[in-house]
Amino acid sequence: MTDFRRTLLWVVFSMSLVLIWDAWQRHNGQPSMFGPAPAKPAAAGASAAPGAVPSPALPASATAPAAAPGALPGTAAAPAAAASVPVAKQVTVATDLVKATLDSTGGSLVRLELLKQADQNDRSKNVVLFDQSAKRLYKAESGLIPPAGGAGLPNHQTVMELVPGDRELKEGSNELQVRFESPEVGGVKLAKVYTFKRGDYVIGVRHEVINHSGAALSPRLYLQLVRDGNPPEGESSFYFTFTGPAIYTDASKFQKIDFKKIEKHQAGDKPDHAVSGDNGWVAMVQHYFTSAWLPDNGSGAKLPREFYTGKVDTNTYSVGMFLPVGEVAAGSTKAFDAQLYAGPQEENKLAALAPGLELVKDYGWFTILAKPLFWLLTQLHGLLGNWGWAIVALVVLLKIAFYWLNASAYRSMAKMKAINPKVMELRERLKDKPQQMQQEMMRIYREEKVNPLGGCLPIFAQMPFFIALYWVLLSSVEMRNAPWIGWIKDLSAIDPFYILPLLMTGTSLLQTWLNPTPPDPVQAKMMWIMPLVFSVMFFFFPAGLVLYWLTNNILSIAQQYLINKQLGVIGK
Repeated sequence: MTDFRRTLLWVVFSMSLVLIWDAWQRHNGQPSMFGPAPAKPAAAGASAAPGAVPSPALPASATAPAAAPGALPGTAAAPAAAASVPVAKQVTVATDLVKATLDSTGGSLVRLELLKQADQNDRSKNVVLFDQSAKRLYKAESGLIPPAGGAGLPNHQTVMELVPGDRELKEGSNELQVRFESPEVGGVKLAKVYTFKRGDYVIGVRHEVINHSGAALSPRLYLQLVRDGNPPEGESSFYFTFTGPAIYTDASKFQKIDFKKIEKHQAGDKPDHAVSGDNGWVAMVQHYFTSAWLPDNGSGAKLPREFYTGKVDTNTYSVGMFLPVGEVAAGSTKAFDAQLYAGPQEENKLAALAPGLELVKDYGWFTILAKPLFWLLTQLHGLLGNWGWAIVALVVLLKIAFYWLNASAYRSMAKMKAINPKVMELRERLKDKPQQMQQEMMRIYREEKVNPLGGCLPIFAQMPFFIALYWVLLSSVEMRNAPWIGWIKDLSAIDPFYILPLLMTGTSLLQTWLNPTPPDPVQAKMMWIMPLVFSVMFFFFPAGLVLYWLTNNILSIAQQYLINKQLGVIGK
């Protein structure tokens, strides 16, 4: 048993060193040992020229060969009418929550600044979600394609005309509209109307198809999000958060698509995400924030759609969907409404917008435990009015819930500590007779009614709850810019003076002292080294996470100390 525990500890210790070294390499821009080198930033405007009109995959029953899904580089832009071609320009509009930049090329949303969210790297600036600059590429696009695909109708490369109107949400007004109108392409005009609302991150996007072609037509609308493959700036290398596309349908549920998988799709692999359905949405996900096209306005109406992902250019990817507009008679106009959400991952608000949209806040394997923990955390915040104290209170409640389970573990550990002098003497006396030593040790355990694993099993039983809480705190945008006390101004940022990590290190070492000393000297030394090694990571963790572990440590020490004192093993 001792050899097994020693081997297990060495494996954990070795793997921890490897992971910490790999994280440090990635933190300094070096290639990971477990993946390819970091992708180079996309050049400014990388998708403007080659990023093309998406090509829909044909249904399985079609006899023609299916086009590759996704945005295909090199597809020609839809030709504009020869006369009076508008000049491309940008317009910036502002509400109480966002400052948005719209480009008349396609009427695309190319920049979105979130006015209530401070940037993690520079507190004097706001978070910029959408961007089209030398460092970043992330935007929302839409347009029309004929039923058979290809160019020939107004799309996101068509230069449109900006209709005059207000550009700032006025006091007393609840919404602001911006309208673009395309020239005729193939006898068809497309008008795109953005509606920004006060106090809302949801942007209404209406597409009006105006048919001047002289014949009925049934175009398809595509809604897509395009971004580079780089994680957001300022992300820590000491914990992982997902960045990339996501697709949701009632049948396939929430599916994340890694950028590397899109590269494989481009090379010919079959997409491993939903490609069709009569419901669902597409999104781009990153830590704390998301954007999503919601085509049915949250009404739940069934509408056939095809989903795609694709590589637009070097380190530039897209996710989107095709939707039927329906037949547009000659000389008539037909409108299609959609919603574009672009903002923080506020779980309750996302759940109200569309089925499954709250899943962009990804808890991983522990969702079933994380959701009720987050609910309880929000209730505590409602009572206490401070997210830091809500974290402390939640850990206290968890420790109370597991009090007797922990007490059983600590009693077992206290008994192990009490018999430790006997075990040490036995090991010294029979060090040249390992088999007899093991037999004598087992005899002592039986006589003293001690289970060597008794201190581990109860702790393992409650670990899923504390891991789930870890993901709740790591994923919750509510922690951003949330103060606790004194020097902790943002629970999602690193402790600026490293006070919490230092306290965390001290409490970890105190816990080691309270635990029974392993009989093996090498193992005993490793038990002191491991808390120091693990503590290194906490210097790079958000303050909220460190506060959670520190509170848990302090409560565990208090309970363990009392039990050790009751059994008279303090100092042994």
